[in-house]
Amino acid sequence: MEHAPGFLKLVEAARGHIRECSVVDVKRLLDTGKRFHLIDVREHEEWTKGHLPRALHLCKGVIERDIERVVPDRNAEIVLYCGGGFRSALAADNLGQMGYTNVISMDAGWRGWNAAGYPVTHD
Repeated sequence: MEHAPGFLKLVEAARGHIRECSVVDVKRLLDTGKRFHLIDVREHEEWTKGHLPRALHLCKGVIERDIERVVPDRNAEIVLYCGGGFRSALAADNLGQMGYTNVISMDAGWRGWNAAGYPVTHD
């Protein structure tokens, strides 16, 4: 998908304020059983086609509204992902502005996870 220049500029600005990790990093966290919140910020239609194991779904349209109920601890480790790492970067930036201190965006997102051949679930 080719993104609009204005959207890409917004994402690049957000990336200047957030932390990112790779799909390999997230796979390692899952394999070790580390406790963290893994949140899929894709749209409902994307979620139903498959998602990462242990993920919760809070789409980009509602994460800012609902995060305080789902993850009240503003110091909790949160990893966000989307289709390619753009929407999750924007969401991570917003959560940081809301006072969340340990938010990470998974670069390459769902597409990167699938390209690596890692497991997905449809539960």
